[in-house]
Order: sequence, then structure tokens, then C-alpha cells
Amino acid sequence: MRRANVRFVLPVVMVATALAMGVPTPIPLRAQARAPERLPSFEVASVKENRSGDTRAPMRTFPGGRFEATNVLLRFLIAEAFMDPQPVHLSSRILGGPEWIGSTRYDIIAKASSDFQMSPDGPPRELLLMLQSLLQDRFKVTAHRETRDLPIYELVVARADRKLGPQLQQSMSDCDGPPPPRQPNEPPPCGAMRGPARVMAGGIPMRRFAEMLTAILAVGAGANADGRLVVDKTGLIGRFAFNLTWTPEQIPDAAPPPGIPPIDPNGPSLFTALQEQLGLKLESTRGPVEVLVIDSVNHPTPD
Repeated sequence: MRRANVRFVLPVVMVATALAMGVPTPIPLRAQARAPERLPSFEVASVKENRSGDTRAPMRTFPGGRFEATNVLLRFLIAEAFMDPQPVHLSSRILGGPEWIGSTRYDIIAKASSDFQMSPDGPPRELLLMLQSLLQDRFKVTAHRETRDLPIYELVVARADRKLGPQLQQSMSDCDGPPPPRQPNEPPPCGAMRGPARVMAGGIPMRRFAEMLTAILAVGAGANADGRLVVDKTGLIGRFAFNLTWTPEQIPDAAPPPGIPPIDPNGPSLFTALQEQLGLKLESTRGPVEVLVIDSVNHPTPD
């Protein structure tokens, strides 16, 4: 493994006010609106091309500060690394760059100096900063931000009387302190987990669910998989527990993970399942969306 050098990178943030369409904002390689900050980096990191032909791309952390990304696209990695404080989710928010960043897959094994501080609301911030540093060092990624007026979805309550669906309930978990213990085959009490055509939540805010829907739409949800940003407009406060299942147009050949039921081939689409099971729906509109435009990127330097 090769030591990952420390670099300065600016996390991508979502803009709340409308700006002129397509106006570029240069990204200085330092934190914005504060003194320059040296980003944390992995102690060691290995990057190798994966030619297995597999399409599964798990990203996992392990005790001791170990991080593994298997069979992952560079475009996906860039999106994940720059998702703080709100996500520029997956390839739908990453523009530009050569074709190979969306077709060539990589295996990454990296080691931090200590365990990651896990969060119920998404990947640890320190891990994302380390990924930014690795991408800058090994792939020479440079980019700038633009705000564009693009089609989006607003996540809203479907019924006028605001009655929620049978599968959506207010979470009673206490998430202010250490996360409660997780039961076997159950989602984390203060988080959520995704499976094939399924989201199981023990307790997440609607903002986090909208982020998950953005990711789901970016990687495929039938004919409606157009990669739009999903914005929470439900007005629902607090954390919610639910079990959402749907049937994609293409059912994966691989068996689901242990403890997860197989996909029902006769089930509803994602859009229908949202309304029937959770009492929510996605409304199409337009809004300001901040995107990351790749200026340059290289094939990775050897280990």
C-alpha cells in the first residue's frame, strides 16, 4: 500500500437560493468561509482496477479504521466523497470528466489511524474527508461547482388530510445519546439500511429519506430513474420508522442477503409503493441544484 498524501479539498454543499443558471463557482482547495484546514488522510491506501465484471459495489468500514470499496466506479466515489453537508448524490450530480470514470471499476482498501465515529445520519464526516484527500492524491481530481436550474422531485405527504401510510410510524428510539443496540435482521434503531428494492428504517428524519431516494433514483428505479434530486417538503418533524418495498423493472439475478425476503415480481413500482405504504409521493418540479463539474482527472497512480 502507498501512503495517501494530505491535500486540501472543499466539500460540496447544496445552495438554498436560486442563482443564475450554470454560473461556475471556482473551488479553492481549502475549506470555505474559514481558515485553511488540513484534511485527514488514510495512513495507507491501495487502489487497484477491478475487472471481474461484477456490478455490485459495496463500501464498508471495519473496526480499527479499515475502509473497503469493492468494484466501485470513480464517479460514484467522487459523489460520495463530496456529499457533506448535503449530498451531491451519485453520478447524477457529477458532470464532466472522461467516459472511463463511469465505466472502469476499482477496489480500494485503506486504513485510518483510528476507528471512525459512526453517525446514524450517514457516513462519518472524517471518512468523507479522507476519501476527498485520496481522490485528490491518487486520481488528481480537480473540479468546480455550478448551480443549475434542473428538474427535481419534492417529497410531500400524499393526502390532503396528511394521514400517513400504514408502514410509516413516528420512531420512539432515543437517538440523542449512544445508539440503542440493534436487533438481528432489524434496521438500526437510529438509522436505515437498503436492500434490493427495499428500505428499512428504524428511525431517520425525512431529510435523510429524501437523500436515500435521490440515490435510489440515480442508480435505477425503472422508467423513472432519471437521477433527479429529491427534496424533503413533507413538513414531518422528528424521526420515522418504516419498511418500504417495491418491484424494479429489472429484478437482480443474485439472491438477496441473508434474512432479506426476495423481491416480489408482482409488487408496485417505487412511486406507487411510496404512496400506498408510506402515504408520501414525489412531485415533479424544477429548482436550483448544485452540481460538481470535473475539470480534470487521471488514472490512478500505482501503489
